Amino acid sequence: MNTEIGILMVAGVCALVLIIGALKRNAEIILNFAVRMVVCLIVVYFVNMYLSSKGIAVSVGISLASLLTFGCLGLCGVAALYGILFLQFL
Repeated sequence: MNTEIGILMVAGVCALVLIIGALKRNAEIILNFAVRMVVCLIVVYFVNMYLSSKGIAVSVGISLASLLTFGCLGLCGVAALYGILFLQFL
C-alpha cells in the first residue's frame, strides 16, 4: 500500500511541475480567459438587474458552468445563454 501512495505522490508532483511549466508559457491565454470571465460576469449581472426591473422573468444564473462558458466564448457565450433562456421562455 505504501508503494502505491509513493507512486501516486511522485506522479502528482510530476503533473504539478508540468502544469507550472505550461502556465509560464500560456500566461497570456489564462489572463485572457480570466478577463473574459470577469467582463461577462459583470455584463450578466447588469443584464439580469435590467430584465428584472422590466418584469421579464429571464435571468442567467452565475455558476461554474456559466463562468466556464463565459471564459471560453466571451460575450457570444452570454448571448448564447440568454438565447437559450429566451427560447425556453417562449
